[in-house]
Amino acid sequence: MHTHLLTASLRRRGHDVTLFASTRSDPALGVEAICDETSLLGTGVAEANDVAFFREHHAYLRLMTDLRRRTFDVIHNNSLHYLPVSMAETIATPLLTTLHTPPFCWLESGMRVSRGPVRYVAVSDATAQMWAHVAHVGDVVANGIDLAQFPYQAAPDASCYLVWYGRIVPEKGLDMAIDAARAVGLPLRIAGPISDPDFFENVIRPRLGDDVVHVGHLAHSALARLVGGARAALCTPRWEEPYGLVVAEALACGTPVAAFRRGGVPGILDPHCGALADPDDVASLAGAIGKALTLDRAACRRRAESHCDAERMVDRYETIYREMVAAAKPQAIIPGNARAPAASVAMSAA
Repeated sequence: MHTHLLTASLRRRGHDVTLFASTRSDPALGVEAICDETSLLGTGVAEANDVAFFREHHAYLRLMTDLRRRTFDVIHNNSLHYLPVSMAETIATPLLTTLHTPPFCWLESGMRVSRGPVRYVAVSDATAQMWAHVAHVGDVVANGIDLAQFPYQAAPDASCYLVWYGRIVPEKGLDMAIDAARAVGLPLRIAGPISDPDFFENVIRPRLGDDVVHVGHLAHSALARLVGGARAALCTPRWEEPYGLVVAEALACGTPVAAFRRGGVPGILDPHCGALADPDDVASLAGAIGKALTLDRAACRRRAESHCDAERMVDRYETIYREMVAAAKPQAIIPGNARAPAASVAMSAA
């Protein structure tokens, strides 16, 4: 979603963007496909994981080899793969890599062996700090959302409910959100794909009832209405969430947020739009819900406009591209307030 938004926005601003991604990407983006869509499927499916691993390895190897013969001003790497950074020294084009996750072994290894001139950006201060022992992260560019896709709702629905949405997997902490909602005596509506069926059947389904309902994996417009109608949104990561898009989206709708104090989430919220709880503490989360219910919805929207707008994110990336082009080609430095020329950007998605 991040790469899709960034690609479309840069093209609207007049840049020439070539997107490298999987075959199942949005055809409207004119993707240069590097492989079929792959995913690591989890434990118990080692053979399928091996196939996915080698497909991705060969896809990125071909791509990085091909980029030696292509001409771009900047390559922006949004993938989580180790080869783009480890092979950066083999290409002449400046490489920008956005760090979208906490450190993990494969990418960390690729960064450690990299001898290329890679510039690293993190999506939050917390993510930058998590990577500081591996490489210098010189910039933080918070992820942005299209505010028009999350319309402001000045008042919640007449029916009083809380909302939790996202992928239903253990690390998202939905079970703790359910327990906290019950502790404060408010209904909870849940939206999102069941990405871990075992977790859903064994942990979540037994907690469902008349007051806790999974409404399914909703289309975007329906999801925005659901979030905008809630009295508060819950964000319960049980890992160091790199950013927290659901928090930004809820604020855009005018919905206050009660969240665990983890990862990049505290950097999005302030006392006027959200309340933070001790991680993995249901009682603390219940207290944060109580605080969130008192907050002003207009303040939530203002926070989204000032800190979460995609246009601000694209502005920041344009500035970084311009700096990288100027460093690679000193004659391209733009004087004063002159408008920068459009760039040719190669965008690589996960």
